[in-house]
Amino acid sequence: MLVVTGPRWARAVADLAAALTVLSLVAVAFVDGVAVAVFALVLLGLVVARLVAAPAPLQAATGAVLLLVAWAAVLSGYERVPWLDVVAHVGATGVLAAVAVVGITRARLLQVPAGPRGGIGLAVVTVAVGLALAVLWELGEWYGHTYVDDGVGVGYEDTIGDLAAGGLGAVLAGLVLARSAARERRRAVRGPR
Repeated sequence: MLVVTGPRWARAVADLAAALTVLSLVAVAFVDGVAVAVFALVLLGLVVARLVAAPAPLQAATGAVLLLVAWAAVLSGYERVPWLDVVAHVGATGVLAAVAVVGITRARLLQVPAGPRGGIGLAVVTVAVGLALAVLWELGEWYGHTYVDDGVGVGYEDTIGDLAAGGLGAVLAGLVLARSAARERRRAVRGPR
């Protein structure tokens, strides 16, 4: 059930990211409780991507992005390279929104009609889900700053910037999902070759 199916390269990257996440979780287990929580969340994201049977390239991207975002947090990368926070919010929100929407459609909670309207609807839902995830992320940052470690960066400008970056990531993910859905519909119409 948790096996990744798809192109060999994507399966390899998804499996490598999962293995590195588990190793990272073990490596930080005796050093920093916050880092343990960060890698536990990464592992949760990877497990959800597998449970919803996200396409292998999406699982590979999710694993790579979340692992890099987590290590940047643990190694104080966001303090050293200020623009890295924006990139992290774009990438992480984008892949997580895509995984969530794939799960929603696979669970048949959302039907995507054929044609251009279906792609537009898929993109709109992805943006909405991504913005909701971005808000949850910001609530998590506030909670972390308030109750765990006041070194977690929060503030009006940071929060609005992070929400905007997350929204951009969700828009990009929505466009990719809409394009992928259109490609799958064209393949279904042409039939197997």
